[in-house]
Amino acid sequence: MYIIGDIGNTDVKICLFSKNNRLVKKLILKTSLINKKYLKKKFSFFFNKKLYINNIIFSSVVPSVHKIIRLFLEQKLKIKSIEVKQFNLSKLIKINVNRKQVGSDRLCNAIAVNDNKNNYIIIDFGTATTFDIIVKNKYLGGIIAPGLSLSLNTLISKASLIPSLKLKKVNNILGKNTIYAVRSGFYWGYIGLVQSIIDKITTQTKKNYKIVLTGGYSHLFIKSIRQKVKIDKDITIKGLLKISKLL
Repeated sequence: MYIIGDIGNTDVKICLFSKNNRLVKKLILKTSLINKKYLKKKFSFFFNKKLYINNIIFSSVVPSVHKIIRLFLEQKLKIKSIEVKQFNLSKLIKINVNRKQVGSDRLCNAIAVNDNKNNYIIIDFGTATTFDIIVKNKYLGGIIAPGLSLSLNTLISKASLIPSLKLKKVNNILGKNTIYAVRSGFYWGYIGLVQSIIDKITTQTKKNYKIVLTGGYSHLFIKSIRQKVKIDKDITIKGLLKISKLL
């Protein structure tokens, strides 16, 4: 068996898979809560001696949290973990950028969708809103824009008269009160941002793409983008599974 971990700015996903890729256990933890005491409580299942865990693979964009989890698991399981960028990823996809400057999660996402024949734009509505472009079997690069939650929290913290609120899909552009006006601005504003970037990518590369959405707010936009889109919130884990076959 092997452990696959996706360490993001908001959440940490830890999955235990059998050798035939059957999901045995999945944990979703809050990144901000990670410490040894918290891990000891949450990871008790993984320390059953009958599990025979022999590999640990991580994708991480939070080095400090990655270090805490890595050291904790290595100490408990007596196994050295491997980070995504330690693999020869060129066996799975051609990377046309400096891979040191691309988050491990974004490379995993590109590898997850890569089928050597179709073109993809992956849009991740996470702490940042990221766009990654895959043409045939090449990762061409991407775009990073501010994330919805980050932008909303900044606005709330800086504007005294804007209350805490949750983002929702709204049908009318004009808000009759502050909460609706903020929701409208974020919802329709981000649709504009996303659609404009998709159109610009399509125009500049002169190619058509399949659109894959992921991240916490992806469900808000599935019916608002002109192109047909698909949601896959486990895309990073799927990429890690492909990478695990390189062992």
